[in-house]
Amino acid sequence: MLKQIPKNISPQLIKALMEMGHGDEIVLADANYPAASNAKQLIRCDGLGMPEILASILKLFPLDTYVNAAFCLMDVANSENFKPEIWETYEKILSDSTGENKTIEKLERFEFYERGKKAYVIVATGEEALYANILLRKGVVK
Repeated sequence: MLKQIPKNISPQLIKALMEMGHGDEIVLADANYPAASNAKQLIRCDGLGMPEILASILKLFPLDTYVNAAFCLMDVANSENFKPEIWETYEKILSDSTGENKTIEKLERFEFYERGKKAYVIVATGEEALYANILLRKGVVK
């Protein structure tokens, strides 16, 4: 046990977050995302929802301030006309975080998949909301 590490951050996940360097990316994947087939490194967090794991990670993880957006969402397909409710939750979590770069970018689905394949790690969650996938780019601790 350690102090001040959120209990939903597993030893494997804390190790990956610590190993990541400036510019490395992490995907927080919902339950529909093809995580196992796309990951260079896969961490399973099946019982966790995306908001709780995101809030915990952002307590530890500096977002990159050298890019326009270090927080990316998988955009809704053109044929679907809705805004996922979970995005509002993400906006609230991000606004409550201590990071400096709070700009959110939306990536087209297949562009998101291609970036995800290059990510340092993909975290597979149990999140059931549609279009709940997030890509975070790591910054530096100042």
